[in-house]
Amino acid sequence: MPGPTLEMEPVEPQSLKKLSLKSLKRSLDLFSRAQGELPTPDPESKTIRTSHKISMEYVGIQPMASQKPPRWAESGALGSGSEGPSNALALTDSKEMQTGGAQNDLVVSPSAPRAPNTVGNSDRDTVAVSAPGSSHRFSTSAMMERISSRWPCPDWHAPWKIYRVISGHLGWVRCIAFDPSNRWFCTGSADRTIKIWDVATGTLQLTVTGHIEQIRGLAVSSRHTYMFSAGDDKLVKCWDLEQNKVIHSYHGHLSGVYCLALHPTLDVLLTGGRDSVCRVWDIRSKTQVHALSGHDNTVCSVFTRPTDPQVVTGSHDTTIKFWDLRYVKTMSTLTHHKKSVRAMAQHPREHCFASASADNIKKFNLPRGEFLHNMLSQQKTIINAMAVNEDGVLATGGDNGSMWFWDWKSGHNFQQSQTIVQSGSLDSEAGIYALSYDVTGTRLVSCEADKTIKMWRQDENATPETHPLNFRPPKDIRRF
Repeated sequence: MPGPTLEMEPVEPQSLKKLSLKSLKRSLDLFSRAQGELPTPDPESKTIRTSHKISMEYVGIQPMASQKPPRWAESGALGSGSEGPSNALALTDSKEMQTGGAQNDLVVSPSAPRAPNTVGNSDRDTVAVSAPGSSHRFSTSAMMERISSRWPCPDWHAPWKIYRVISGHLGWVRCIAFDPSNRWFCTGSADRTIKIWDVATGTLQLTVTGHIEQIRGLAVSSRHTYMFSAGDDKLVKCWDLEQNKVIHSYHGHLSGVYCLALHPTLDVLLTGGRDSVCRVWDIRSKTQVHALSGHDNTVCSVFTRPTDPQVVTGSHDTTIKFWDLRYVKTMSTLTHHKKSVRAMAQHPREHCFASASADNIKKFNLPRGEFLHNMLSQQKTIINAMAVNEDGVLATGGDNGSMWFWDWKSGHNFQQSQTIVQSGSLDSEAGIYALSYDVTGTRLVSCEADKTIKMWRQDENATPETHPLNFRPPKDIRRF
């Protein structure tokens, strides 16, 4: 016979929030019964806090209290041995200070002595001012040491000006490269031609054809008589300058090639393109040695270092990557920029480089890529090209035709120029796509969207008196 069954009372369901609040209330009742009362003061803790504050804030002025006051101060403010009348302002007598209210103003004491002149003191009279109702205790910020700005002062540079405009291309001029002997330079254009110009006179010497799309990259070897070109036709070509013809073609890119660079000491060519890969080629055998893949967008700038087997690439995915050619892997990735990195420039002497984006121009150290500082101004445009010479003059060209010149050491912008399009071109064609200094660093060549090539040089008549340096160090250096 079955036993009696117990009837369970139905439990009212409660929400999770209600249960959490109930648990919280029980915990507070258990561990903190006096919630509204202040904690019991601890005299020992208060003593330690006071002694620490005295030792940290007043230890610098403690020796000053034991020093003997000067003789002119011992004679008193109303002494008879003064050197004639003074215009110094002094406070009234102590009795008047105790009894006076709003009448305790500053009065002129005709017999107040003048402090003797010492080194570093000016001849102006000292004024002691005490505002009515102010506290006699000085603020601790008044005792802090005032440190001058640690920002480096920029060097003076003469302004740059255009002295020659070269016409000859039928399309946008996209790239430029100088001959190591500094006798000629070559330019590539959207008209699918490569033109070679004389540096001294600016005359056209040679025109070569071979690409079927616009040309985006050029490089001239300092170890061989070779010139390399790359374009939107996915091809990378090697030209023999003695025969003026193509001797090698490098196949492997899946899309247009946007940049290329030669290693200074190795027979290695690096190319980056819209397929998000930087490819390493052997110049002699035409074989692809490595494929540096890791970017998420177009690789539009690349350079190598002669001292280390290191490759630096900039991409439209806003990142800069450091690659090790020995192990074919990424050493580090810089994510400081917020926009696409379209141009980079390596200093010819220092171990650092600058990268340009639409948000800012930043400077990094090599080989680890430590961030140094930003440039002190913003060009506020898409920067397509950068170049720096040995004198520390950084030139940047923007999509709106603006050419800015910077001091490399301090990041100070000392000149802002605006290019003028040639007659027959639209105002929207005032864009700069490539910049390069010659071997001496005294000439600057810009390739622009109005189908012209402009040559710049420094103004020989400029002096620091005619063009003074207008520099203000940044107020908050912690931002950099």
